[in-house]
Amino acid sequence: MTDSPVTHANYHRDDLTLDQQHALKTAATRLGREFEGTFGLETIDRFLHSSYDQFAGRATVVNYLPLLAERFARQRLNALARVEGKANTGTPTVLFLCTHNAGRSQMALGFFTHLAGDNAVAWSGGSEPGDEINPAAIEAMAEIGIDITGEFPKPWTEEILQAADVIITMGCGDACPLYPGRRYEEWQLDDPAGHDLAAVRVIRDDIETRVRHLLAELDIPAS
Repeated sequence: MTDSPVTHANYHRDDLTLDQQHALKTAATRLGREFEGTFGLETIDRFLHSSYDQFAGRATVVNYLPLLAERFARQRLNALARVEGKANTGTPTVLFLCTHNAGRSQMALGFFTHLAGDNAVAWSGGSEPGDEINPAAIEAMAEIGIDITGEFPKPWTEEILQAADVIITMGCGDACPLYPGRRYEEWQLDDPAGHDLAAVRVIRDDIETRVRHLLAELDIPAS
């Protein structure tokens, strides 16, 4: 049952500035409007603040934490809505997983989103999320007109895993989760970390080939 959207839940962290507290309250209000009739504010607050906690321990620029928390909470709430049958769009959902969610899975997400458009949903995550996307991966994707600077390394969560129809793993080994009823593929790809741009271009092109093949197998038209 959806909880009652009455008041925002109280949330306390000693390290929150007044500006951050205000930003989180504003984010909760935005999410409350977006998910009105789907989730109540108690659920929204819980997801927003647990998302904040995911990034707080490793953030280098704390001013962006409320924004990152809002974006990740929005993704998680959309996933939960799919799991609970509250958002049956009929579009397949693909999840790209690697270790740091900073290179391979981000490039795959960039290609998939660019090529599939509104015909599918794609997310990404890491078992040990890094602090930022690999600059060489950003540059390599920018060379072919795909901007991945709007993304950020993030973990996978239970509801995101449950909402995925297809899970593509890239070197996260035993840390990669296994859920029954999902289609799994392991893509053997070099990790771009520590490689120069020329080497990352080779990885990028391999990922593009794999993404296009995946789209064809899923019968999703590519733009």
